[in-house]
Amino acid sequence: MFSYSSYVLTAVASLLVTCHALCICPETSGLPGIPGLLQRDDLKGQKHLSGLPVSQNKEPSNVLSNLKLQLSRLQRVLALTGKIREVGSKIFASNGKAVDFASALQSCEKAGGTLATPANEEENKAIAGFVRQYKQYAYLGFKQCESSGQFKHLNGKPLNYTKWYRYEPNGKGKEKCVEMYTDGSWNDKRCNLSRLIICEF
Repeated sequence: MFSYSSYVLTAVASLLVTCHALCICPETSGLPGIPGLLQRDDLKGQKHLSGLPVSQNKEPSNVLSNLKLQLSRLQRVLALTGKIREVGSKIFASNGKAVDFASALQSCEKAGGTLATPANEEENKAIAGFVRQYKQYAYLGFKQCESSGQFKHLNGKPLNYTKWYRYEPNGKGKEKCVEMYTDGSWNDKRCNLSRLIICEF
């Protein structure tokens, strides 16, 4: 569903496959207590030199450097086109589509993330940027807990940061999801409306 996410996932998958195929991890070297030795056959069936330290084999580090460079370029392109925003260790992304809460969550999870959950003012501003860009309210990754009636993260953890609009939440148990307005403030809302998909990774 996210055209750009497939590029990111492909790059990450390539990175993982390459690292695994080159077998430079100590735990898979086959020699206890001697980390960083190449032992496994590569994907073409050619044998690596047994006992050669990784520091003397430049191929793994070159491949890794190239993949990092490509991934960095891709991130800059996506940031330039407004498809992603980076804040700290989080990346927020949107495809501009609007769906109900369950479908939005499913889309984010399918792409390897979850619904955007701002943990501070800077993250909230980044998410609000998408809301203004697409001129659509967005669901956030919070939901009302059935037992306590309090809004929490989807994993059940309490909210340490909130930005409720004045007099919100006021749904009295009927509005179990949270949407973000264009000014970045929050409102409790029913979960079956179409709202902008914004994911975090």
